[in-house]
Amino acid sequence: MSIQTIITDIRAFLVNTFSTIDTWFDKDIEVRNYRPVSGGWTINEILEHIGLTNHFLLILIDKGTNKALQNIQKLDLQTALQNHVFHWDKLTEVGLHKSFTWIRPEHMEPTGNKELDEVRNQLKEQLSRCLDNLDRMMNGEGILYKTTMTVNDLGKIDVYEYIYFLAQHGQRHITQMQKNELEFKSM
Repeated sequence: MSIQTIITDIRAFLVNTFSTIDTWFDKDIEVRNYRPVSGGWTINEILEHIGLTNHFLLILIDKGTNKALQNIQKLDLQTALQNHVFHWDKLTEVGLHKSFTWIRPEHMEPTGNKELDEVRNQLKEQLSRCLDNLDRMMNGEGILYKTTMTVNDLGKIDVYEYIYFLAQHGQRHITQMQKNELEFKSM
C-alpha cells in the first residue's frame, strides 16, 4: 500500500471518527448524564476523556511531526518508504472497547469541570491539528520518526500510526457511548 493511500485512509478515518463523536454532543441530556449500572463513565465524561487523551497524544504527535520533518535532511525517505509497514491490525485493536486491559494515567480521567461546549470546540480544534500534521507530512515524512507507545504493547510507532491510534481511541469510546445509550434505553 502506498504512503499516499495510507495518509488518505487515515484522514478519512479521522474525519469520520470525529464527526461521529460530535453527534454525541447533541444527544438528550438524560442520555449523556446516564451512569451505567457498572458504575462506568457517563457520555459527558467519556467526551471529556477523549479530549483529554487527545490533548496529550497531540503533544507527542506535534513533536513527532516536527522531528520527522527535520529527519528528512538526515535520512533517506525513499529507502524508508520501500521498507515501511503500517501496523493496521495491532492499531485497530485499540478501537475495540475492552479488547485489552490498560490503566490510563490519572491526568486523562474526566473531572466534569469542563463545559460541554468547551469540550466540543476542543475536539474540533484537535481534528484540525491532526489534519494539519498530515498535510505537513504529505510525502511520507511521518515514517521517519518513531515514539514508544505502551498501550496494547505497540512499541515504537511512527507519526502516522500515532495519529491513527488517536482516531482508534475515539472509536473505542464511540462503542462505549453506544453501550451507555442502549443501557439507558432499556431501563
